[in-house]
Parts: sequence; C-alpha cells; structure tokens
Amino acid sequence: MEYIKFDMHAHTAEGSPDSSVSIREYIDILKKKGFGGMMVTDHNSYKGHESLNDYGIDSSGDFVVLKGLEYDTLSSGHMLIVMPDGPIPKGLYHRGLPLGRLIELVHSNGGIIGPAHMCGEPFLSFYSTGFWFKDLQKKQNIIEKFDFIEGYNACEEDRTNQYARMIAQKYDKPMTGGSDGHRADSAGLGYALLPKSVRTQQDLIDLIRSGEKIRIGGHFYGKSTKEKLGRANHLLVYGFFYYNKAVNLVRQTQRFLRRTKNTDV
Repeated sequence: MEYIKFDMHAHTAEGSPDSSVSIREYIDILKKKGFGGMMVTDHNSYKGHESLNDYGIDSSGDFVVLKGLEYDTLSSGHMLIVMPDGPIPKGLYHRGLPLGRLIELVHSNGGIIGPAHMCGEPFLSFYSTGFWFKDLQKKQNIIEKFDFIEGYNACEEDRTNQYARMIAQKYDKPMTGGSDGHRADSAGLGYALLPKSVRTQQDLIDLIRSGEKIRIGGHFYGKSTKEKLGRANHLLVYGFFYYNKAVNLVRQTQRFLRRTKNTDV
C-alpha cells in the first residue's frame, strides 16, 4: 500500500501570532522532505490558509493544502477541527466556546473534531485540564463524541504522546499526527501517513470517519516555546485559560443584553 505523508498540525505566520514561518516557506520545507500535503491549523484563525490566494498557490495541486483549525475551548484545551468546503460557521471565528457546544456546532455542519496534544500542557490539553477530572463519566462521554485523537505531536514528549495513543486505542478512535510547527526547523517533524489519496476537505473527513488506520510518527522537537520558557511557560498557559474565561463572560453578557433589549416594551 502506498501512503501519502501529511503534516496535520501546522501553524503559519499569516494565521498564528506565535508562528514565524510563512505558509509558502512551510510548503517548500515539506516538499523537500517528501510530504504530499499539509493541514493548516492556525490558532482560532483561517488566515493562513486564506493567504494561499495572495501567493497564487494551488492548494489542490501536486502538494495538497487542507484547511483546519486549532480552537481554544472555554475550559477543555485545544481542539483540532476540519470542516467541509463551504461557509465556515460563525461560531468558529470566536474562541472560548464550551466543548459540548463546540462539538455540536462542528458535527451539525458536517465537520470532525478531536483533541490536540491530548495529554500535554494543563489548560491547553483535554486530559490535563483539571475540570475533566471532576467527572470521569462526563469525560468518557465526551471522548466518545470525538472523531479522532492526535496521537503524535512533535512538540510533546514520548510519554504524553504514548498516553494519547493509549486513550485512542481504548476508545477505538482514529489517530492523526503532526509537527505542531511554529518554526522552520520544526516543520514536518510530526506526520500522518494516509492510506489513500486525500485531495479535498471532504476526502479527509470521509477517511477519518471510515476508521481506516492512519500511521503516525515523527521526531521530538525540543526547541518549542514551552521547552525554552520552562516554569515561566505556566504563566503563559494560565494567561490563555483566563483570557478564554473573560472572552466567554463578555460574550454571555452581550447575548443577555441583546435578549433584554429585544424583550423591552
């Protein structure tokens, strides 16, 4: 069987404020490494993929560039999302949705969703976020609703990647792999070997839903921001967590005020 090598977790300078590699450079690097494609998964943004038109890059040519998203949930960590071609639900442009509502939004619009670096950094990763340990049954019910689990992330240590794979196997979930690349030297360090040709968003969605085995692997990237900052990284992580809380509170307040205004006589 011939596999197609994909980096399914990639951040671009055009779409992620913490990335320093342009989408054009990312594509060039992966081509040189023998990849057949990538999925752009910028933080709460589709700007990286949208910038393909600015460069005149054909996203469905010999090297396929698919559109994904790494979404910051309210209190459940980061989720990788793949939507079919067509209009993107407005809710995905606003970070901080509760996970249950996010899953419903994605599924009702034909998309798929799964946790990124599932057992990694607290507040950024589903299984390491304290909220979920309060109700194990609720956690298990949520895992059942995931369409896939990221089983290899090049910015995570072997231990946390192994835990993620164990959970995926326990719940019989397909696995994806990617570099989580934010720098040129990290692009392509993680990968997924797809068992069939994937040319469109729907192709990937259908492949994941089919349950066909996707081989994953890569090499650990030890120069990530997390590794460089050490303990100081916890301040950044907590900052993201409380920022999402604040954004959600503001959004709820705005909805309440609109409802109140509409019911005034």
